[in-house]
Amino acid sequence: MNKSVDPPNSALKSAGVQARRRLTQRSPHEGGREVNARGNAVALRRPSFTWAIPLGLLLMAISAGAQQPARTFRIGYLSSASASPPNALEAFRHGLRELGYVEGRNVLILERFAANRLEQLPELAADLVRLKPDIIVTFSTPAAKAAQQATKTIPIVMSSGDPLGSGLVASLARPGGNVTGFTHIGGPEIWDKVLELLKQIAPGVSRVGVLHNSAIPPEAWALEHLKGPAAALGFNWLPAEVRSVDEFPAAFAALMRQRADAMVAFESPFNVEHRRVIADFAIQERLPTAFGQRAFVEAGGLVSYGTSFDILAHQTATYVDKIFKGARAGDLPVQQPTKFELVINLKTAKALRLTIPRSLLLRADQIIE
Repeated sequence: MNKSVDPPNSALKSAGVQARRRLTQRSPHEGGREVNARGNAVALRRPSFTWAIPLGLLLMAISAGAQQPARTFRIGYLSSASASPPNALEAFRHGLRELGYVEGRNVLILERFAANRLEQLPELAADLVRLKPDIIVTFSTPAAKAAQQATKTIPIVMSSGDPLGSGLVASLARPGGNVTGFTHIGGPEIWDKVLELLKQIAPGVSRVGVLHNSAIPPEAWALEHLKGPAAALGFNWLPAEVRSVDEFPAAFAALMRQRADAMVAFESPFNVEHRRVIADFAIQERLPTAFGQRAFVEAGGLVSYGTSFDILAHQTATYVDKIFKGARAGDLPVQQPTKFELVINLKTAKALRLTIPRSLLLRADQIIE
């Protein structure tokens, strides 16, 4: 029996139908071309929204250009000395950098120094206020008072030995007004401790000279307060006033006439600035010395116990940052120091032929040899 055979043209038609089926099952877009229902490739039509991409980028660029540049904060820095306490300003700058503030980019520091002429502080403070800084920073009570008298609106972050007694704040917990900051004296007991250290290291001393400036409220307060503790330790208190460099020779001569056998100096910016003059005189006259700040000991003094000004200045930057971010100065509590350091100059002790008790050497935060 004869088999049925499709004619050649029928086979071709069947193959074409199958090919069209395969084409219709494939992705409608192949290789950037579109396949129509008849299997013919045609050019791919681009989506009509592609023109929006560069336009969107253009609009974003225009929007970015219209935004305001980053704000540059202005800090007024007022000092009663001719230079800030050792490393204080640099420590403050370092603290700002750690918080993201870069001088010349988003912060400017406007510096004013009274060069120990306290009578010039009001004029310098007024000059800073005219420059309209966002905040004023000070590291001494006289400078803080001058700033407070010059403005009741610009926030002030200060460091003071007696912010309550000097009238800078209403209370430590809630300062009120436009002033807050730090106290660099941890209470009367700190200077009591300084005198105790002097007695431990030099038990034979009895006549202690005191370099001070009664025009500075914290120093006047400390001078009066320490009479009792000094007497309890067997010290005869010998005040010697110094307000300028020219007064050092007379003050030193007065102490020698009174037969001083030891000496202390309060940590005013003036005394700190001239710490080497004080230390050199004490070594020359073989006087044991005690201070409330390490800078004196680094300059040749014998012993110190007190707040680190480096830490204090660094912490000041944190309060400045808070105020820049919207905090009110009067709502930020005045911080009291929690870290005190004992520093001993062993080289000076040897020059004075003094033996430092081993118990103190073991407790010391730093020993200078």
